[in-house]
Amino acid sequence: MSDYKGAAKMLHAFPKARTLLADKGYDADWFRDALAERKISVCIPSRANRKVAIPHDPVLYKKRHKIENMFARLKDWRRIHTRYDRCAHTFFSAICIAAAVIFWL
Repeated sequence: MSDYKGAAKMLHAFPKARTLLADKGYDADWFRDALAERKISVCIPSRANRKVAIPHDPVLYKKRHKIENMFARLKDWRRIHTRYDRCAHTFFSAICIAAAVIFWL
């Protein structure tokens, strides 16, 4: 399943946001329109096969890289990467501990 088809199923659960940063996998007209209906601005670069490229903010898009790196560093912890914890609150606690060690120390 492609990224944006999975996002279609989650669209109703999106939190209120001003901007959505996403990669080229989410570049679809219907997805952009659905986000515009919810008054969410979009920062998605156009796919290579799009006939007319839709402009995006490259400065804002670079911030997505920092978010991706944060998740990559969290997934270095085996417990988080494989999700050993069954309960959501225990899993969230493990994420908090890992984040404190990684980003604070």
